[in-house]
Amino acid sequence: MNSSDISTYEKSLLLSQPLREPGLKNIIQYLPLPSSGIGLDIGCGTGFTTFMLAEALGPAGSVIGFDIEERFLQSARLLRQNKPQIRERVEFVQGNAGDLPFSGKSFDWAVSIDCVGVLDIDPVIMLKEIGRVLKPGGRVFIIMWSSQMLLPGYPLLEAQLNATAAGIAPFKTGMAPDRHIMRAPEWFRSAGFQDIQTHTCAMDVCSPLSAEIIVAVSDLFIMRWGSCEKEVAPEIWHDYQRLCQPDSTEFILNVPGYYAFFTYSVFSARNS
Repeated sequence: MNSSDISTYEKSLLLSQPLREPGLKNIIQYLPLPSSGIGLDIGCGTGFTTFMLAEALGPAGSVIGFDIEERFLQSARLLRQNKPQIRERVEFVQGNAGDLPFSGKSFDWAVSIDCVGVLDIDPVIMLKEIGRVLKPGGRVFIIMWSSQMLLPGYPLLEAQLNATAAGIAPFKTGMAPDRHIMRAPEWFRSAGFQDIQTHTCAMDVCSPLSAEIIVAVSDLFIMRWGSCEKEVAPEIWHDYQRLCQPDSTEFILNVPGYYAFFTYSVFSARNS
């Protein structure tokens, strides 16, 4: 990422926390993480998920947050200072996810949220590298945003927006079908993992919406569809702006009965 992209992404991470946090906490509680040992959070960003993982563990459990962007990790280290109960059990390391700077069999488990399958690294190669640093029998969990219904009453408009390059991201036009996140079980098999499991969790929002949720969903509209003007007909773009711009008189989040949901899918497997 260039510096502008990093700033934009970091802002979106911050704004999205109130929207994502309750559901991700539930997912992390669902994960069969050992209460002791050490785990790896791959693609940790500013440490949002790393801290939740550390809080879910017992006092004998620790987590290393790992990301390629040092700027994100600097923010994470600052945030760690305000978390006295877990800061001694959390560390942050910078590096490339395709070449992890850790010795073999170093970790008891690994988690990747919105990372494996998003980077321009073949997910099978990435999983093999994760398997290298994971102890035999340790589990890896891929957690990925997998769907959303955000424009109630406008299913055709939402389908048209979702059919754009931004709407199908991180999948890309022309990408091989086996690179789609819903093919993650195949990635695990190809990388030599065993005991593959899947689960999808729905998270929702319903009016009345708090101010921070309105901001978070508004930013989500921009993230999902804000760059697709040239890919859709003028009337589609007009409707997007009419419904998704906070200063519009028809802003959809002002609808008294607004309801929306999104899903995260969890794919996990055991290291051989």
